[in-house]
Amino acid sequence: QDGDLKFPLESVKKLKEFMDGNRHINPRMMVPIASYSPCQEKHLPEEFRPVCKREDALLIFRRLSLAAEDDLCEICANAACAGCF
Repeated sequence: QDGDLKFPLESVKKLKEFMDGNRHINPRMMVPIASYSPCQEKHLPEEFRPVCKREDALLIFRRLSLAAEDDLCEICANAACAGCF
């Protein structure tokens, strides 16, 4: 979830794969991070397409990608969860 936008966890993980995959390209051949957008990916999950029309799309995608970090367990990453620590 990002503000009033909600997305399935599996879709957010796929988004993270796109964003992480863009970082592992040879830096000399890579498009600058500021100009990269997951919206350019033809396999981007459909639920993210409306976000692509927003001016703050890149910020939303970055926050969602951070939420899917591997070092957080899926249960504890949920704001409604308590008692994991």
